[in-house]
Amino acid sequence: MAHPQMFDDDDPVLARVRELALALPGAGQKVSHGRPAFFTTKVFAYYGGSLRVDGSWVEHPSCLLVNLDEAETAALLEEDRCFVPAYLGASGWTGVDLDGVRRTDWAEVAELLDASFRRTAPARLVAQLDDQLDAR
Repeated sequence: MAHPQMFDDDDPVLARVRELALALPGAGQKVSHGRPAFFTTKVFAYYGGSLRVDGSWVEHPSCLLVNLDEAETAALLEEDRCFVPAYLGASGWTGVDLDGVRRTDWAEVAELLDASFRRTAPARLVAQLDDQLDAR
C-alpha cells in the first residue's frame, strides 16, 4: 500500500530546499514514504518528518532531515529546533525545523545538504561537487 502524500507541492520552503538539493551533482527527487526525498544513489535529505513523543506522533512538516557525522549531529541536537526523527534517527539522521522562507538561514541549509550529500553520494559526484566549488 502506497503512503499518502504528506507535503504540499506549492510549499515555498520545499521549493527552496528542492532548488538547493537539486543543484548538487547527480541529485534527483522522488517521493519516499509520502515525503520528498533527495538522492543520488542513496537518499541524502528528506523534507518533512515526525517523531514519537509520549506515544503520540508529532509531525514536523517543514523540516529537513539530513545524515551528518556524529559531531555535527551532537552540536545540532543541542538546539531546540533540532530533533532525532522517528525511524531514521537510529541510523544517524537529524531533523532541523525550518522557519519559513524569510526566516530560514538558507546558507546553513545549503551547508547541511552539502554535508549529507558528501556522506551518501558516490566519490565521483563528491569530486564533481569539489570541482564546481573550486571553479567559483
